[in-house]
Amino acid sequence: MNKAALYHRPESEFAYLYTRDTMQVRLQAQKDDIEKVELFYGDPYLWEGVEDPEHQTWKSAQVEMKKVLSTNRSDFFEAEITVATKRVDYLFVVTGLDGEKVVYTDQGLLDYDETLITKKYGAFRLPYFHETDRFKTPGWVKETVWYQIFPERFANGDTQNDPEGTKAWNALDVPDRQDFYGGDLQGVLDHLDHLTELGVNGIYFTPIFQAYSNHKYDTEDYLAIDKNFGDKALFKHLVEEAHARGIKVMLDAVFNHIGDTSPQWQDVLKHQEKSKYADWFHVNSWPATYTPTDDFENAENATYDTFAFTPHMPKLNTANPEVEAYLLEIADYWIREFDIDAWRLDVADEVDHTFWKKFRATCDAAKKDFYILGEVWHSAQPWLVGDEFTAVMNYAYTDAIKDGLITKKISLPQMVSNINTQLTLYRKQVNQVMFNVLDSHDTPRILTVANENKALMKLVETFTFLQPGVPCIYYGDEYALTGGMDPECRKCMPWIKEEQDVEMFEFFKELIALRHAYQEVLSDAAVVWQEVDGKKGVVEIQRGELKGCFNIGENAVKFEADEIIFSNLVEDETILPFGFVVYK
Repeated sequence: MNKAALYHRPESEFAYLYTRDTMQVRLQAQKDDIEKVELFYGDPYLWEGVEDPEHQTWKSAQVEMKKVLSTNRSDFFEAEITVATKRVDYLFVVTGLDGEKVVYTDQGLLDYDETLITKKYGAFRLPYFHETDRFKTPGWVKETVWYQIFPERFANGDTQNDPEGTKAWNALDVPDRQDFYGGDLQGVLDHLDHLTELGVNGIYFTPIFQAYSNHKYDTEDYLAIDKNFGDKALFKHLVEEAHARGIKVMLDAVFNHIGDTSPQWQDVLKHQEKSKYADWFHVNSWPATYTPTDDFENAENATYDTFAFTPHMPKLNTANPEVEAYLLEIADYWIREFDIDAWRLDVADEVDHTFWKKFRATCDAAKKDFYILGEVWHSAQPWLVGDEFTAVMNYAYTDAIKDGLITKKISLPQMVSNINTQLTLYRKQVNQVMFNVLDSHDTPRILTVANENKALMKLVETFTFLQPGVPCIYYGDEYALTGGMDPECRKCMPWIKEEQDVEMFEFFKELIALRHAYQEVLSDAAVVWQEVDGKKGVVEIQRGELKGCFNIGENAVKFEADEIIFSNLVEDETILPFGFVVYK
């Protein structure tokens, strides 16, 4: 047995409260090295036997842990336990395939001896099941299928607020970085019935606050709706109409940086180090300046910190008490005054943890069951321990899907290993509400990634909808919109019927209906990989009563099903290349 590969960490994603009374326990071991893992657990103070403490034994329960997920280097064993007194000591007895047996405790690994258990030597402990410490997620999020709207390109409902130089609405145009097409909030309001027909019940808006650009990530005024989008009265009406249809609303908060046309930064440029806002930013040397280049968005010699190398987005100093108070007031304002349901946090990993903890407390105080979604493209454990974000945009997860099923940068077994790695990074309740995006305003559109193979796009969308977490559709995907890296992925929504792929729209309606119909299964059931065959190009996943078989190979494959729920490119009991079947 490779004892060095055994790993557990108390009060983490390896040991946590899942419900008020149940605790999830996880152990990591080397892949294909362990025959059995037994978990011994009980109240720390409950002993039995004679009165002499030296001869008493710990009153424990025992359960064999299940191997639930594997990566290409590790196996993960899990068990769910409960203790009536709401406190627990626990330790592991691990038996290797070679017959070696060890006891794993908080003090490390020891050769097996029964007295280590009866005396619970060095046991791990969860001192008390504190409900206040349990990572809680809003129940409504698990029931949500999100729809991302880039307001400037969704629909132009009011030509009176169009910016100067607005181009004619044309879904066939490939937009440039600084083009405007006149999309606004009235356009969204006009098309809420489209979202209802599609079946989505959550809108994620990219920024809608006053800003210079078309994308609005360079905020001028966080307390104003952008003048080209509408006003506060219109936005409030839009939220009310969305809520009346059962649609939640999430806004984008850009608190890492601000726009260079904001009054705060303009004051810095005017007064430099004497500005009252000088410490609102990270100016490394005065004067605050940069040398323009041919690329509007790039200047590597700026004397102040920015988002990436964009001189028009100076980074905010969120450790400054004035900045902190200013941003927290904004977070509170839009929740209390407009009843929004969620914040999506731009460049969240570049903002300090101290600020995000206060942000979480502010949001929780303003509205119960509020959803906080961080933009983190990598492993996000530090933000997902219960006092900062609810979830993150699950790019690491969905990139594995795209790299395995579309681009084939990785094999199917590697894809499954990468997916399982992500699932084992977080608590179960976190995985249930992770935000699964296959494309967005920051990535090429999924149909373009799939080389415009619509069957492959459908396969990947369905595979993603069967995963833990909540799916998000990028506006226009339901009509098979294409586009490369931004700004190409930010084309106008095709509202002319001749430009719409109606068959793709019907596919998404059925897929979303499937997700809603089996939401509890797809949220709660374990992920079981029934078959992963890289040579044949076949992967089969099971989620409770549902199974899904996906064929990216060159040949048709057979399957057997009692009841087919959803499928494409299936003939009799055969799945054609780029086909899939969801069945029971």
